[in-house]
Amino acid sequence: MRLTLMLSLLLALAGCSTAPTGADATSTVPATGSTQADADAAACTAAGGELKPLGRLQRVQCVVPYADAGKVCGAKADCTGQCLAQGEAELVPGAKASGVCQRDVSQNFGCRQRIDNGVAQGTICVD
Repeated sequence: MRLTLMLSLLLALAGCSTAPTGADATSTVPATGSTQADADAAACTAAGGELKPLGRLQRVQCVVPYADAGKVCGAKADCTGQCLAQGEAELVPGAKASGVCQRDVSQNFGCRQRIDNGVAQGTICVD
């Protein structure tokens, strides 16, 4: 339901234009066929993902789960995404640690602590 609402809003905004009217106007909307938003949604679904609004700006992105999500790691090189610390408690930066490979791109937002070369990094927060 939420995805449908977001797509409807995106399509409605795409309809707003400052294009010239009258004889100089040229239609940029095909008479038949799917819109780019529909094509993007279909491609995302085909890749096993889901369109979700992410970050402070709530920009809609295709969120595809990483194949190695949850795998134990010690560095980014071990993962498709980032190697992240586990649990609620923040690790002391510089301490030896292992983590787990991130679930998907949605974990790039909010607060997180990376593990690199078997060492806990500082916690960062991204809107």
